[in-house]
Amino acid sequence: MSFLARLALTRTAPFRPPLLAAALLLAALPAAATAQGLTASDLTNMAQEESDGPLRIEITGGQVEAMPIAVAPFFDEGGAGDLAARIQEVVTADLTGTDLFRAIPASAHVAQPQGFDAAVAYPDWRAINAEALIVGAVSAQNGRITAKFRLYDVFSGQPLGDGMQFDADEAGWRRVAHKVADQVYARITGESPYFDSRVVFVSETGPKDARLKRIGIMDYDGANPLWVTDDSALVVSPRFSPDGSQLLYTSFANGLPQVMLMDVATLSAWPLKQDAGTMSFAPRFSPDGRWVVYSREQGGNTDIWQMDVATGAERALTETQAIETSPSYSPDGRRIVFESDQSGSQQIYVMPADGSAEPTRLSFGEGSYGTPAWSPKGDLIAFTRRDGDRFHIGVMRPDGTEEKLLTESFLDEGPTWAPNGRVVMFTRMTPGGDGVSRLHSVDVTGRNMRPLDIEGAASDPDWGPLLP
Repeated sequence: MSFLARLALTRTAPFRPPLLAAALLLAALPAAATAQGLTASDLTNMAQEESDGPLRIEITGGQVEAMPIAVAPFFDEGGAGDLAARIQEVVTADLTGTDLFRAIPASAHVAQPQGFDAAVAYPDWRAINAEALIVGAVSAQNGRITAKFRLYDVFSGQPLGDGMQFDADEAGWRRVAHKVADQVYARITGESPYFDSRVVFVSETGPKDARLKRIGIMDYDGANPLWVTDDSALVVSPRFSPDGSQLLYTSFANGLPQVMLMDVATLSAWPLKQDAGTMSFAPRFSPDGRWVVYSREQGGNTDIWQMDVATGAERALTETQAIETSPSYSPDGRRIVFESDQSGSQQIYVMPADGSAEPTRLSFGEGSYGTPAWSPKGDLIAFTRRDGDRFHIGVMRPDGTEEKLLTESFLDEGPTWAPNGRVVMFTRMTPGGDGVSRLHSVDVTGRNMRPLDIEGAASDPDWGPLLP
């Protein structure tokens, strides 16, 4: 089946209750996960595998029809104040923001649940054509909150999986909301979720010819920005480590580009090894975090280099007279995709991760190609394509086939993938004297183009992993 598929509502096998209660007990995450030797993604995967319910969204083919869902007002079970409503609002925004779900307005609800544990009046929800119902409750005490939810299949008249609850500091209420939405998304779509994740990006201020740039980390939806560098030096190309604990980026603090490594928890940063007379830029981690691959300019020539993070040992992976940059590993770490002008124009190539074989050209369409990024699922490579005076974000198979352009504008560039490989985020610059850049996202089908709600200009995003 082609990846150019639609999402359609279907019915699957009868509900199977979870066999492992631990898969649904995320109340003390990350403490509970750590105690059992499990990560949040482990528990999510277990929940998905064991909760193949009767109500599912699946990839089939054709047009997309959003699933109508009802999100009942979350109950305040003590001390929550407006947190219950705020969490419900974020859960709803997460789900409807995918364009796979359509929230039925509360004004259309025939009746509301009488309590979190009250029996569900399924006929009332069927009457408004709701396919699924989310019921939640929030309590707060001593700076801590507890949020819980249940998901119901309205047509079959039964729960879709067990109820779950999450504990967190009150300041972390948005993460709690994202976790609730992640579980709903995973149970209904059967896919890994992506709401409880972060994006590192470059914030831009000032006029076009004198931009000041600093690196920020934010929630996937643009909330809670944290600035990890100041604007005293030009910085570009921030990239997360596989576990999100470190950042690579390129700094011009000393006048020439140099790859830096930062510890996200402490914000301490240090330069990677760089020989005199060279410039390094466009870095990325390998999937296991052992290697950094980057571009190195020396003597007027730019090649792809690889460095052992632990030892600092480095070696060239390409040695041509062409300009080769923007390397990106495949999820299994066995291949590297990159851009090169060795054919006379900027194109996309792939090679073994150890550089042991000649690169193979992947792109053959009109125009030039750059900034390739391998999907976390391994099934697609996203890229920037320039054709005349128009720019596109597109995707292709790892062998270069089935190219699909997702966007078209004055300037789109720099795609990065959501942790589940369903959504691509990128930079879009508007025409005109100011040339303001904003972050946008689009589904891999080319649907659901959305700008991120970020104050000021932003560029160069990198989407991190699902948080533990």
